[in-house]
Amino acid sequence: MFGQGPVGISATLLGAKMGARVIAVETNAERLKLAKQFGADVRARRPEDVRKQIKDLTRGEGVDLAIGCTGVSAARIAAVRCAKTWGTVCFVGEGGDVTINVSPDLLRRQLTLIGSWTFSAMGQAECARFVVDNRIELEKIFSHRWKLDQAAEAYRVFDAQSTGKGVITL
Repeated sequence: MFGQGPVGISATLLGAKMGARVIAVETNAERLKLAKQFGADVRARRPEDVRKQIKDLTRGEGVDLAIGCTGVSAARIAAVRCAKTWGTVCFVGEGGDVTINVSPDLLRRQLTLIGSWTFSAMGQAECARFVVDNRIELEKIFSHRWKLDQAAEAYRVFDAQSTGKGVITL
């Protein structure tokens, strides 16, 4: 799981609750700490360093599924290169570019590369049922709370990209 911002930390929590071994990659120490609390195996902070670590953890194979929850190019290419042959890579992070060497990075490894921007209504309902059925305490995922009149401060904190999820309430 590349990126442990609000989307990545949510995916980490749900993936771990579904029984997946989640390996978190993130440059921010606070976000890595959250990922570990939610069940991630935290191994590296920089996308460039993680390829060897993931190969070592998976006996040289790579991961079945790599999810890029960031628009950072280095993280995206690392996600592609950490996936095993016949694996899947999903980009959900907004923005940024990535240059992939199509033959060695995709074709010769038979990777499936997908992009996902949002859940369908049916997917959202399924996710909500999973949360309820498994008694997942979503309150723990919110690292910050603000009142509506604190919105400017909330946006400054979010712009620093160093927190988990936050919520603004009335």
